[in-house]
Amino acid sequence: MLTLERAKAINGTMVKDHALIIHATNVMAAMGAMAEHFGEDKEHWQAVGYLHDYDYEKYPEEHLQHTEQELLAEGVDPEDVRAIMAHGYGICTDVEPLTNMEKSLFAVDELTGIIQAYARMRPEGIHNMGAKGVMKRFKDKRFAAGCDREVIKQGCEMLGMELRDVAEICIRGMEEFAAEIELDGETET
Repeated sequence: MLTLERAKAINGTMVKDHALIIHATNVMAAMGAMAEHFGEDKEHWQAVGYLHDYDYEKYPEEHLQHTEQELLAEGVDPEDVRAIMAHGYGICTDVEPLTNMEKSLFAVDELTGIIQAYARMRPEGIHNMGAKGVMKRFKDKRFAAGCDREVIKQGCEMLGMELRDVAEICIRGMEEFAAEIELDGETET
């Protein structure tokens, strides 16, 4: 099974950009919280989340076209590779999310961007953040405009969950890593 340590080592061979590392960590944190919600292995889901944009820095126009064979060659389980491929469903792959892990990754990838942007506006960062504020920002299409709201909604529908509930789970997961993802707010040193 893919460990977080192994995922970070593999990702580190391709991803050097600080913003992409923060994004990987955001998604890792959200996926861990989603795993807990579904009663699954937290570290395993975190590892898959951390590795999801493996080829993006080097191949942004060919995202996920340089992932499957490369990760399989690294010894990543085919099921984990499939979950990573499925997060690009309808965007850059035709791999449909079927499992809770795949659906979760599809939903939280973009959602963590909105949560991060909102947390950066708040003096307390992500601490004491609720889904209500995220929902308000979600409705404002100009806020974190690069985050695809339709993909997020589609992912929540696939999960059979309300967006507010998924946002709350992601916030709590990301809060656990507030310092690492630079969302401690004014308490940061």
